[in-house]
Amino acid sequence: MPKISVVIPVYNKGFIVRKTLESVINQTFSDFEIIIVNDGSTDDSVAIIESFNDERIHLFHQGNKGAAAARNLGIEKSNTTFIAFLDADDIWFPNHLEELYQLSSEFPNCGLYASRYYMKIADHKVVKTFYKNIADDFRGVVGNFFEASLPYRIGLTSSLMIPKFIVTEKKFNPKVSSGQDLELYTKIAIEYPVALTSKFTVEYNFSLDNQLSKTHVFQKTLMDFNQFASFEKTNEDLKKFLDMYRVEYAIQYKLAGDQKQCDLYIQNTDSKNISWPSKLILWLPIGLSNTLLQIKRWLRKKGIDFSIYN
Repeated sequence: MPKISVVIPVYNKGFIVRKTLESVINQTFSDFEIIIVNDGSTDDSVAIIESFNDERIHLFHQGNKGAAAARNLGIEKSNTTFIAFLDADDIWFPNHLEELYQLSSEFPNCGLYASRYYMKIADHKVVKTFYKNIADDFRGVVGNFFEASLPYRIGLTSSLMIPKFIVTEKKFNPKVSSGQDLELYTKIAIEYPVALTSKFTVEYNFSLDNQLSKTHVFQKTLMDFNQFASFEKTNEDLKKFLDMYRVEYAIQYKLAGDQKQCDLYIQNTDSKNISWPSKLILWLPIGLSNTLLQIKRWLRKKGIDFSIYN
Protein backbone atom coordinates (compact mmCIF):
# COMPACT_ATOMS: atom_id res chain seq x y z
CA MET A 1 0.00 0.00 0.00
CA PRO A 2 1.43 3.43 -0.94
CA LYS A 3 2.02 6.01 1.77
CA ILE A 4 0.26 9.03 0.21
CA SER A 5 -2.80 9.47 -2.01
CA VAL A 6 -2.68 12.52 -4.26
CA VAL A 7 -6.25 13.68 -4.90
CA ILE A 8 -6.82 15.90 -7.94
CA PRO A 9 -10.30 17.14 -8.93
CA VAL A 10 -10.47 18.08 -12.63
CA TYR A 11 -13.05 20.18 -14.43
CA ASN A 12 -12.14 21.52 -17.88
CA LYS A 13 -8.42 21.93 -17.21
CA GLY A 14 -7.17 20.48 -20.48
CA PHE A 15 -5.05 23.58 -21.08
CA ILE A 16 -2.88 22.93 -18.00
CA VAL A 17 -3.59 19.48 -16.51
CA ARG A 18 -0.66 17.84 -18.33
CA LYS A 19 1.81 20.20 -16.66
CA THR A 20 0.12 19.69 -13.29
CA LEU A 21 0.18 15.90 -13.57
CA GLU A 22 3.81 15.91 -14.70
CA SER A 23 4.70 17.85 -11.55
CA VAL A 24 3.28 14.95 -9.49
CA ILE A 25 4.94 12.19 -11.48
CA ASN A 26 8.31 13.96 -11.17
CA GLN A 27 8.28 13.96 -7.35
CA THR A 28 11.46 12.81 -5.60
CA PHE A 29 9.19 10.89 -3.20
CA SER A 30 7.58 8.17 -5.31
CA ASP A 31 5.53 6.04 -2.90
CA PHE A 32 2.13 7.46 -3.80
CA GLU A 33 -1.02 6.85 -5.81
CA ILE A 34 -2.80 9.49 -7.87
CA ILE A 35 -6.58 9.67 -7.55
CA ILE A 36 -8.02 11.90 -10.28
CA VAL A 37 -11.72 12.71 -10.21
CA ASN A 38 -13.11 14.03 -13.46
CA ASP A 39 -15.93 16.35 -12.39
CA GLY A 40 -17.91 16.22 -15.63
CA SER A 41 -15.32 17.84 -17.90
CA THR A 42 -16.46 18.71 -21.42
CA ASP A 43 -13.02 19.51 -22.87
CA ASP A 44 -10.03 17.25 -23.58
CA SER A 45 -8.98 16.85 -19.92
CA VAL A 46 -9.79 13.11 -19.79
CA ALA A 47 -7.96 12.35 -23.04
CA ILE A 48 -4.85 14.10 -21.76
CA ILE A 49 -4.98 12.24 -18.44
CA GLU A 50 -5.46 8.90 -20.19
CA SER A 51 -2.39 9.58 -22.34
CA PHE A 52 -0.19 9.09 -19.28
CA ASN A 53 1.16 5.57 -18.86
CA ASP A 54 1.64 5.33 -15.11
CA GLU A 55 0.06 2.56 -13.04
CA ARG A 56 -0.16 4.88 -10.04
CA ILE A 57 -2.87 6.94 -11.79
CA HIS A 58 -6.49 6.02 -11.03
CA LEU A 59 -9.17 7.98 -12.87
CA PHE A 60 -12.78 8.21 -11.64
CA HIS A 61 -15.73 10.07 -13.12
CA GLN A 62 -18.74 11.89 -11.73
CA GLY A 63 -21.24 14.41 -13.02
CA ASN A 64 -20.41 18.06 -12.43
CA LYS A 65 -20.93 18.23 -8.65
CA GLY A 66 -18.14 20.63 -7.73
CA ALA A 67 -14.67 20.43 -6.21
CA ALA A 68 -15.85 19.43 -2.72
CA ALA A 69 -17.75 16.37 -3.96
CA ALA A 70 -14.84 15.46 -6.26
CA ARG A 71 -12.32 15.65 -3.41
CA ASN A 72 -14.60 13.61 -1.16
CA LEU A 73 -14.87 10.89 -3.82
CA GLY A 74 -11.09 10.92 -4.14
CA ILE A 75 -10.74 10.50 -0.38
CA GLU A 76 -13.21 7.60 -0.46
CA LYS A 77 -11.24 5.85 -3.23
CA SER A 78 -7.84 6.36 -1.58
CA ASN A 79 -5.88 3.55 0.06
CA THR A 80 -3.28 5.34 2.18
CA THR A 81 -2.59 6.95 5.54
CA PHE A 82 -2.20 10.47 4.19
CA ILE A 83 -4.04 12.53 1.58
CA ALA A 84 -2.27 15.29 -0.35
CA PHE A 85 -4.50 17.59 -2.40
CA LEU A 86 -3.63 19.31 -5.65
CA ASP A 87 -5.85 21.57 -7.71
CA ALA A 88 -5.58 20.83 -11.42
CA ASP A 89 -4.16 24.27 -12.28
CA ASP A 90 -1.43 24.37 -9.61
CA ILE A 91 2.11 23.01 -9.79
CA TRP A 92 4.24 21.08 -7.29
CA PHE A 93 8.01 21.39 -7.16
CA PRO A 94 9.81 18.01 -7.16
CA ASN A 95 10.45 18.01 -3.38
CA HIS A 96 6.84 18.69 -2.32
CA LEU A 97 5.74 15.24 -1.14
CA GLU A 98 9.16 14.46 0.30
CA GLU A 99 8.99 17.60 2.46
CA LEU A 100 5.48 16.86 3.72
CA TYR A 101 6.16 13.21 4.46
CA GLN A 102 9.32 14.11 6.36
CA LEU A 103 7.35 16.74 8.27
CA SER A 104 4.77 14.12 9.29
CA SER A 105 7.56 11.84 10.55
CA GLU A 106 9.13 14.58 12.66
CA PHE A 107 5.88 16.04 13.98
CA PRO A 108 3.30 13.24 14.32
CA ASN A 109 -0.27 13.76 15.53
CA CYS A 110 -0.85 16.97 13.55
CA GLY A 111 -4.06 17.60 11.64
CA LEU A 112 -2.47 19.52 8.78
CA TYR A 113 0.99 19.34 7.22
CA ALA A 114 1.73 22.39 5.08
CA SER A 115 4.45 23.62 2.78
CA ARG A 116 4.97 27.22 1.76
CA TYR A 117 3.91 28.41 -1.67
CA TYR A 118 4.45 31.01 -4.35
CA MET A 119 1.37 32.73 -5.77
CA LYS A 120 1.31 33.37 -9.51
CA ILE A 121 -0.68 36.60 -9.90
CA ALA A 122 0.14 37.37 -13.54
CA ASP A 123 1.71 35.63 -16.53
CA HIS A 124 5.21 36.72 -15.55
CA LYS A 125 4.83 37.61 -11.87
CA VAL A 126 5.06 35.26 -8.90
CA VAL A 127 4.67 36.49 -5.30
CA LYS A 128 6.52 34.87 -2.40
CA THR A 129 3.90 34.48 0.32
CA PHE A 130 4.57 34.96 4.02
CA TYR A 131 2.89 34.40 7.39
CA LYS A 132 2.47 36.74 10.32
CA ASN A 133 5.06 36.24 13.09
CA ILE A 134 6.49 33.18 11.33
CA ALA A 135 10.19 33.40 10.49
CA ASP A 136 11.38 32.52 7.00
CA ASP A 137 13.40 29.59 8.36
CA PHE A 138 10.74 28.30 10.77
CA ARG A 139 9.99 24.60 10.50
CA GLY A 140 7.76 22.86 13.02
CA VAL A 141 4.40 23.11 14.75
CA VAL A 142 2.79 26.52 14.28
CA GLY A 143 2.02 28.19 17.58
CA ASN A 144 -0.94 30.26 16.34
CA PHE A 145 -2.37 29.05 13.04
CA PHE A 146 -5.06 31.73 12.73
CA GLU A 147 -2.79 34.66 13.55
CA ALA A 148 -0.14 33.31 11.18
CA SER A 149 -2.64 32.96 8.30
CA LEU A 150 -2.77 36.70 7.69
CA PRO A 151 -2.58 37.96 5.03
CA TYR A 152 -1.73 34.66 3.31
CA ARG A 153 -3.36 31.42 4.44
CA ILE A 154 -1.24 28.52 5.61
CA GLY A 155 -4.23 26.36 4.67
CA LEU A 156 -3.90 26.42 0.88
CA THR A 157 -5.36 23.22 -0.58
CA SER A 158 -2.51 22.44 -2.97
CA SER A 159 0.10 22.85 -0.21
CA LEU A 160 -1.48 20.48 2.33
CA MET A 161 -1.29 16.86 3.41
CA ILE A 162 -3.88 15.58 5.90
CA PRO A 163 -4.16 12.25 7.74
CA LYS A 164 -6.90 10.27 6.02
CA PHE A 165 -8.81 9.49 9.21
CA ILE A 166 -9.25 13.21 9.88
CA VAL A 167 -10.38 14.23 6.41
CA THR A 168 -12.63 11.17 6.20
CA GLU A 169 -14.37 12.18 9.41
CA LYS A 170 -14.77 15.88 8.62
CA LYS A 171 -14.82 15.97 4.79
CA PHE A 172 -15.37 18.88 2.44
CA ASN A 173 -18.85 20.35 2.53
CA PRO A 174 -20.44 19.73 -0.91
CA LYS A 175 -23.21 22.22 -0.13
CA VAL A 176 -20.65 25.04 -0.14
CA SER A 177 -19.39 26.03 -3.59
CA SER A 178 -16.90 28.67 -2.46
CA GLY A 179 -14.94 28.44 0.77
CA GLN A 180 -15.37 24.72 1.48
CA ASP A 181 -11.60 24.49 1.92
CA LEU A 182 -11.60 27.44 4.34
CA GLU A 183 -14.39 25.77 6.32
CA LEU A 184 -12.69 22.38 6.54
CA TYR A 185 -9.21 23.63 7.43
CA THR A 186 -10.64 25.95 10.08
CA LYS A 187 -12.40 22.97 11.68
CA ILE A 188 -9.19 20.93 11.63
CA ALA A 189 -6.97 23.75 12.96
CA ILE A 190 -9.34 24.37 15.88
CA GLU A 191 -8.94 20.76 16.98
CA TYR A 192 -5.42 19.74 15.87
CA PRO A 193 -1.93 21.26 15.71
CA VAL A 194 -0.55 22.31 12.32
CA ALA A 195 3.00 21.66 11.10
CA LEU A 196 4.72 23.89 8.54
CA THR A 197 7.91 23.39 6.56
CA SER A 198 10.30 26.22 5.70
CA LYS A 199 10.48 25.12 2.05
CA PHE A 200 8.50 26.61 -0.83
CA THR A 201 7.22 23.66 -2.86
CA VAL A 202 4.06 24.88 -4.65
CA GLU A 203 3.11 27.39 -7.32
CA TYR A 204 -0.49 28.47 -6.72
CA ASN A 205 -1.95 29.75 -9.98
CA PHE A 206 -4.12 32.77 -9.14
CA SER A 207 -3.74 34.33 -12.58
CA LEU A 208 -6.43 32.29 -14.36
CA ASP A 209 -9.75 33.89 -15.28
CA ASN A 210 -11.92 30.77 -14.83
CA GLN A 211 -11.32 30.15 -11.13
CA LEU A 212 -14.29 29.73 -8.79
CA SER A 213 -12.82 32.43 -6.54
CA LYS A 214 -13.55 34.90 -9.34
CA THR A 215 -17.16 33.76 -9.85
CA HIS A 216 -19.95 36.28 -9.19
CA VAL A 217 -21.10 36.13 -5.56
CA PHE A 218 -24.74 35.42 -6.53
CA GLN A 219 -23.53 32.18 -8.15
CA LYS A 220 -21.77 31.03 -4.99
CA THR A 221 -22.97 29.16 -1.93
CA LEU A 222 -20.87 30.43 0.97
CA MET A 223 -20.08 28.71 4.24
CA ASP A 224 -22.05 29.39 7.43
CA PHE A 225 -19.84 31.33 9.85
CA ASN A 226 -22.24 30.64 12.74
CA GLN A 227 -20.79 27.15 13.18
CA PHE A 228 -17.66 28.77 14.64
CA ALA A 229 -19.42 31.29 16.91
CA SER A 230 -18.62 29.54 20.20
CA PHE A 231 -14.94 29.15 19.27
CA GLU A 232 -14.64 32.80 18.21
CA LYS A 233 -15.78 33.93 21.65
CA THR A 234 -12.68 32.45 23.24
CA ASN A 235 -10.20 32.81 20.38
CA GLU A 236 -9.54 36.39 19.31
CA ASP A 237 -7.22 35.34 16.48
CA LEU A 238 -9.81 32.97 15.03
CA LYS A 239 -12.32 35.83 15.17
CA LYS A 240 -9.95 38.16 13.32
CA PHE A 241 -9.17 35.46 10.75
CA LEU A 242 -12.85 34.76 10.00
CA ASP A 243 -13.73 38.47 10.06
CA MET A 244 -11.33 38.99 7.17
CA TYR A 245 -13.53 36.66 5.10
CA ARG A 246 -16.75 38.21 6.39
CA VAL A 247 -15.48 41.55 5.09
CA GLU A 248 -14.45 40.00 1.78
CA TYR A 249 -17.95 38.57 1.28
CA ALA A 250 -19.59 41.80 2.44
CA ILE A 251 -17.69 43.76 -0.20
CA GLN A 252 -18.64 41.24 -2.88
CA TYR A 253 -22.32 41.63 -1.99
CA LYS A 254 -22.08 45.42 -1.87
CA LEU A 255 -20.56 45.53 -5.34
CA ALA A 256 -23.28 43.16 -6.55
CA GLY A 257 -25.92 45.59 -5.30
CA ASP A 258 -27.13 43.53 -2.31
CA GLN A 259 -26.65 45.98 0.56
CA LYS A 260 -28.80 43.92 2.93
CA GLN A 261 -26.56 40.86 2.66
CA CYS A 262 -23.50 43.09 2.91
CA ASP A 263 -24.80 44.59 6.16
CA LEU A 264 -25.49 41.13 7.63
CA TYR A 265 -21.82 40.17 7.26
CA ILE A 266 -20.61 43.50 8.67
CA GLN A 267 -22.97 43.25 11.66
CA ASN A 268 -21.18 40.05 12.69
CA THR A 269 -17.72 41.56 12.18
CA ASP A 270 -15.74 43.32 14.92
CA SER A 271 -15.12 46.85 13.62
CA LYS A 272 -11.49 46.77 14.75
CA ASN A 273 -10.93 43.87 12.37
CA ILE A 274 -11.96 45.93 9.33
CA SER A 275 -8.99 47.57 7.60
CA TRP A 276 -9.24 51.19 6.50
CA PRO A 277 -9.17 50.29 2.77
CA SER A 278 -12.09 47.92 3.36
CA LYS A 279 -13.97 50.60 5.30
CA LEU A 280 -13.41 52.97 2.39
CA ILE A 281 -14.76 50.46 -0.15
CA LEU A 282 -17.78 49.78 2.07
CA TRP A 283 -18.46 53.51 2.56
CA LEU A 284 -18.06 54.73 -1.01
CA PRO A 285 -20.87 54.58 -3.60
CA ILE A 286 -20.89 51.34 -5.61
CA GLY A 287 -19.54 53.00 -8.74
CA LEU A 288 -16.44 54.38 -7.03
CA SER A 289 -15.87 51.17 -5.08
CA ASN A 290 -16.00 49.16 -8.30
CA THR A 291 -13.57 51.56 -9.95
CA LEU A 292 -11.05 51.17 -7.12
CA LEU A 293 -11.26 47.39 -7.23
CA GLN A 294 -10.92 47.36 -11.01
CA ILE A 295 -7.72 49.38 -10.56
CA LYS A 296 -6.53 46.82 -8.01
CA ARG A 297 -7.22 43.96 -10.44
CA TRP A 298 -5.40 45.85 -13.21
CA LEU A 299 -2.39 46.36 -10.94
CA ARG A 300 -2.40 42.65 -10.07
CA LYS A 301 -2.25 41.74 -13.77
CA LYS A 302 0.76 44.04 -13.98
CA GLY A 303 2.35 42.15 -11.12
CA ILE A 304 1.57 44.54 -8.25
CA ASP A 305 -0.35 42.79 -5.47
CA PHE A 306 -1.70 43.92 -2.11
CA SER A 307 -4.60 43.04 0.19
CA ILE A 308 -7.31 45.48 1.25
CA TYR A 309 -8.58 43.16 3.98
CA ASN A 310 -5.86 43.58 6.62
